[in-house]
Amino acid sequence: MTGKFSILPLGGLGEVGKNMTVLEYGRDSIVIDAGMTFPESDSFGVDYVIPDWTYLRGSKNTLRAILLTHAHLDHIGAVTHLLREFNVPVYATALTRGLLEVKLREEGLLDRASVITWVPGESLNIGPFKVEPYHVCHSIPDSVGLGITTPAGLIVHSGDWKFDPTPVDGWPTDEAKLAEFGRRGVLALLSDSTNADSPGSTPSEQVLDEVFDRFMTQAPGRLIVATFSSLISRVQQLINAAERHGRKIAVAGVSMTENIDVARKLGYLRVPDGMLLEPNQVDRLPPRQVVILATGSQGEPMAALNKLSTDTHRSLHIQRGDTVVLSSHIIPGNEELTYGVVNRLFQRGADVHLGARAGAHVSGHASQEELKRLIGLLSPRYFVPVHGEIRHLVAHASLAAEMGISRERIITLENGLPLTLSEGRASLGKRVAAGAVFVDGSRLGEVSPEVLQQRDGLAQSGFVTAAAPLDRRTGTVLGQPRIVTSGFVHAPDSERLLARAQDVVRAAALKKRGAAIAHLEKHVEEALSEFFFHETRRRPVVTVALLPVEPAAGESRAAQVRTQPRSGLNRRGFRQRAPVAVGAR
Repeated sequence: MTGKFSILPLGGLGEVGKNMTVLEYGRDSIVIDAGMTFPESDSFGVDYVIPDWTYLRGSKNTLRAILLTHAHLDHIGAVTHLLREFNVPVYATALTRGLLEVKLREEGLLDRASVITWVPGESLNIGPFKVEPYHVCHSIPDSVGLGITTPAGLIVHSGDWKFDPTPVDGWPTDEAKLAEFGRRGVLALLSDSTNADSPGSTPSEQVLDEVFDRFMTQAPGRLIVATFSSLISRVQQLINAAERHGRKIAVAGVSMTENIDVARKLGYLRVPDGMLLEPNQVDRLPPRQVVILATGSQGEPMAALNKLSTDTHRSLHIQRGDTVVLSSHIIPGNEELTYGVVNRLFQRGADVHLGARAGAHVSGHASQEELKRLIGLLSPRYFVPVHGEIRHLVAHASLAAEMGISRERIITLENGLPLTLSEGRASLGKRVAAGAVFVDGSRLGEVSPEVLQQRDGLAQSGFVTAAAPLDRRTGTVLGQPRIVTSGFVHAPDSERLLARAQDVVRAAALKKRGAAIAHLEKHVEEALSEFFFHETRRRPVVTVALLPVEPAAGESRAAQVRTQPRSGLNRRGFRQRAPVAVGAR
């Protein structure tokens, strides 16, 4: 070898979502997946979160390609952002490509992006890497794992997968290919850890057929099923069940509509003629003849299910007798939003059933016995658990130890911590930046932790803005400062407090007279914040704007007189023993 081979996770470790891994050899690198995750409930205004790929910007290595394992957003949700910075080809299976192109079209990137369709079982050379995608069974068709031959040895990335003997699409995980990799010799296995703490094996998707049949039979009126729009196999099962029970299907949600359209065109979804209704046609049929497929199983504010729960959907409304089924697992961090939607649906008279609790969801990820079986097939020299929270990674590492892999060859990485493999030996490299980048509307990376802290303050205590003209010559405040508040104090009760706050502004400005404007404003902000906390035990977000002006002749002296603190306040603006009520002048 003339170069060093390393594995660098930039997302997906110690968390659920925003999966992204960089493989490097010498001056060449490839990226496996580039996904997103949902923001925490206190990340006000943040739409979603993507990996921080600062390392790729500063690296002297050349990024050769982006390899996608499947079309779930936690694996492809950041690709459009990545392509704005790196003009490299993207390799994806047909369905993954089709669903990705929907996102590329929305972002105006479709014409400039190079997306290449690859087929499981073929191989291609990308720089020093030989890449062999192989089919895996997951909750979306056309998913792959990756065998990647590097100058250091064969690396296997499992993707998201399970061993399902009866998959909905009839295409199980390619165990023959895995066995072939094992015979060649696997240097390192990077394996999905999502269900590493779940004993046994994950049930087949086929068990849901009976569940959906039961709901179709027992629902006294309309059946509303919310799931991820990318669960194409799940959608097919619901269509099949609706057909068996003489029900028609209406689709609610933009992403669900788009994904169904793409999957139908590519042949991954079969919809009988006359099966689909427009949402505004639902009321033409008896309720027992209707199924509504909706987005919003995670409580997303703009999704169809949330709009139904708040009665803001333009075409559909919850009726008493509706049965609502959430056919998904609630992603950690989304509980509050999801249960809020559930409660509102109950309040409107719907009968709501939740995910696996109602038997309406089956995981697309391997459980413990399947994970051990994969390790047995590949017998890797090194084992690296990926894709999961810390508890999942630790549990997966324990399973590897049970399978006979020595502890020193089980390597639990963190985002930003590279693993170098050279001459059959493994070592950890120098940590690189690998945090979270917040996406707020069309803005990428402009929402910092400081901004989120300010938004939290606004949500907790509101804001106060103070503005006043400042005499350029004397450095004193002219006239009365104008103070505006929102979400802080109740207006009828605020007059006396804000009148005293005006004195705080003048006194604080006078104390730092002659200082630079920015420094002066900062000082006044701190004084106001201290004053409000002293009086209310709340900390609103405080901003101050002091505008230097040239006062009219004879005005400065009068203004200076008015800057003196009122008799009921000390120099810091705090109340003395005998409070004085002062109205605005």
